[in-house]
Amino acid sequence: MARERSPGMKLLFAVLIGAALIVPLIFVYALVSDRQSQSHVAQNAITAGWGGQQVISGPLVVIPYEAERVETEAVNGRSVSRTVKVREELYLAPLVQKVKTELAPEMRRKSIYSSVIYTSRLSGTASFALPEDLAKHGVRRDQLLLDQAELRFGVSDPRGLQSDASVTLDGTVLPLQPGKGVAASGNSGFYGFFDWSSAAPVEVSWQYGLRGSHSFTLVPRGGNTQWQVSSPWPHPGFSGSFLPEDKKISDQGFTASYAVPNLALGQALVMLQDPGPPLVTDPGIEMTYGPDRMGNGSSMAATIGLVEPVDLYSRVDRSVKYGFLFIGFTFLAFLMFDIVGGARVAAAEYLMTGAGLVLFFVLLLAFAEVIGFALAYALASLAIIGLLTAYSAAVLASWLRARFIGALLLGLYALLYVLLNLEAWSLLIGSVLLFAALAGVMYATRRVDWSAVGRNGDGTEG
Repeated sequence: MARERSPGMKLLFAVLIGAALIVPLIFVYALVSDRQSQSHVAQNAITAGWGGQQVISGPLVVIPYEAERVETEAVNGRSVSRTVKVREELYLAPLVQKVKTELAPEMRRKSIYSSVIYTSRLSGTASFALPEDLAKHGVRRDQLLLDQAELRFGVSDPRGLQSDASVTLDGTVLPLQPGKGVAASGNSGFYGFFDWSSAAPVEVSWQYGLRGSHSFTLVPRGGNTQWQVSSPWPHPGFSGSFLPEDKKISDQGFTASYAVPNLALGQALVMLQDPGPPLVTDPGIEMTYGPDRMGNGSSMAATIGLVEPVDLYSRVDRSVKYGFLFIGFTFLAFLMFDIVGGARVAAAEYLMTGAGLVLFFVLLLAFAEVIGFALAYALASLAIIGLLTAYSAAVLASWLRARFIGALLLGLYALLYVLLNLEAWSLLIGSVLLFAALAGVMYATRRVDWSAVGRNGDGTEG
């Protein structure tokens, strides 16, 4: 008769097979990452030609001026210095600006993938005044070329600009031209020339339509920036350097209001350099402007993301990380039936059971892309529970024991779903569960002699 393995050897085999199953779990984890990457590529394809993440800034008055610079060059072996005139730019932020934004979102699909796009309507007012203390900034009044002043608006992805842009300066419509945007928006946008020879305070009002996707960012400038945002999208995400002072979120949408004073910005109203763009990130989504246009990254901004309510890839990714718990608890139950209950479980049976547990995550990913996470989770878990319960009845030679395995798996899958939805409590719940499992195993195996010599099939000592 075949010699039966000792309890210690049975434990070792179960542990080794469980460790080997980590390899297919890693492949499943890589599969989730690959599908997520494909999803982002599809989302970028959906938004191509429409408009990406939008970062807007301005209006900003830019005044060219003539500055004197001393240059030194070598002539016949001697250093010769000379004074030359160069053209520089003075950047003047508004004293006060008010911005109103209305975001109209839309879900677009390509195959099984979807992406959020939006059409926005922007309007606002701003007031500018030439400061009296220009000399403190290193520029004299007589150096300014006020008849060549420019009013600039920054839009990070000008593909989304509509044809209804309108800017008025003291009631006069300002002709607009593309380009020469604000550095905070990647130096893209639109602008208009105006004659400011009078140097009198001016009032600017503007409005334009803008298409974009995923998120909308405002770079505040000036003495005081007030921003009002409204949208029917019920899942906004607020981030960036500033958060709304007041916000209301419901199933019908959201409203938010920002108030950013100049002291919070840490920027003077008059500057000799235009600060670069803020760092705006959206994991996996292509940036609106590349690293070569990122400038010094010194601007601060407020960002509103149109968050999709369920990011199925992140949830599947998190569930895969709990895969070893499913394998461990199921193998542990088999081991207890083997050592304590007298059922004999072969290594191949451990392996096929583990393969079924790993297959759950593949089914979950495949179904979730088509029917959504919650329904996919229920369908995949019921399929695997049914499969492994029926298989356990043959392995353990008892439907009573198989029902225990089925109940165990049902409890594990239900617990995992709770952990995925209660992220803040997942560590606590998982720790208590592991403690309870360890205590149960210690109690059930308190009389097991792990170092006992294996016995022959007839029960005699080997």
